[in-house]
Amino acid sequence: MLNSAKPTKGVISAEPEPITLDWPATALLIIDMQRDFMEPGGFGETLGNDVSQLARAVKPIGTVLTAARDTGMLVIHTREGHLPDLSDAPPAKVERGAPSLRIGDPGPMGRILIRGEAGHDIIPELYPLDSEIVIDKPGKGAFYATELGDVLGKYGIENLLVCGVTTEVCVNTTVREANDRGYRCVVIADGCASYFPEFHEMGLKMIKAQGGIFGWVADSAAVLEAMKVSTT
Repeated sequence: MLNSAKPTKGVISAEPEPITLDWPATALLIIDMQRDFMEPGGFGETLGNDVSQLARAVKPIGTVLTAARDTGMLVIHTREGHLPDLSDAPPAKVERGAPSLRIGDPGPMGRILIRGEAGHDIIPELYPLDSEIVIDKPGKGAFYATELGDVLGKYGIENLLVCGVTTEVCVNTTVREANDRGYRCVVIADGCASYFPEFHEMGLKMIKAQGGIFGWVADSAAVLEAMKVSTT
């Protein structure tokens, strides 16, 4: 439950236009800030990516996470990964590309992208509290084959503050899924990152284009400011 001493509404300075959010109906959704994507030896690096590109999102996410916890906002973390027997991992996904290690192969942080392994877990800087919700997902979007929709319905959530990695893949997919389900999404620009900076930039442009076809985009400072200022 939100802290009653805090404002119940706030206006976020966002693109393509400011948006007013009802905080009790808003959740912070942090996408896939996992060791397998963020650290050397994980799935991201096996694909040939420079994982250091993602580090820039950690501090902005941390500041918004702290504020969300202080206000009692619902916080949801997601993790992409698969069952140990790979029964939820389509062969087309496992076999795609030419990574140095494939999903399920042994790596320095355990089996690559497998639930329960060290690499599958969330980085220490953003580790969930026991009271926070963790959604394990087998795909890119957080709604596919998960209980996320039921969780949001249970808590009366209408708005999502979305951040995490990567901007053009799991963040974009989740925002598009959420938009189709009627949620208003504000993507935290500096709280997202990609292995490819140009994809990050274009991924944000896609979300806010055409009057906000998928949602709104704002930086973490604007979100934090809105959380402090009441419109009521």
